[in-house]
Amino acid sequence: MNTEAEQLITAVNEALATPTAYRDPTPIPTVGPTPPVTQPGRPPMSQRATDASALMLAAGAATVPPGLIAMGLLVASDYANPTVIAMICAAPAVIAVPVLAIARLLTRAKEVMPAEQHNYYSGPVHQENRTVNAETRGLFAKTINRSN
Repeated sequence: MNTEAEQLITAVNEALATPTAYRDPTPIPTVGPTPPVTQPGRPPMSQRATDASALMLAAGAATVPPGLIAMGLLVASDYANPTVIAMICAAPAVIAVPVLAIARLLTRAKEVMPAEQHNYYSGPVHQENRTVNAETRGLFAKTINRSN
């Protein structure tokens, strides 16, 4: 029984002894040569996205001086009526609507294009390629077809 009591006392003394490890309480510096660590969640923006956003901000800021000049001219000439201002503001939309319509038309045209066709043959095959040029001339239309 004496050995069990000695083992228990030794275990308690070891548990109460001061640890050999030491943690430095000084704070970690916020600036240093270590690169940043990617955090969990949504990834950071790519370099291309960062450059594009800077370009968009610069282009937006570049529109301010011409607007201020136009406003100054309208105020100085005493001709700043709502109709003129509405026409100036509507000009970009008038230009953008046909451009967007053409872009949408071209997108639909891609969908209408026929599918690519592949033909596979076995055995001897004779293939002819002909180009037909049609011309229509004269007061009374006469069509001349020439095949090459």
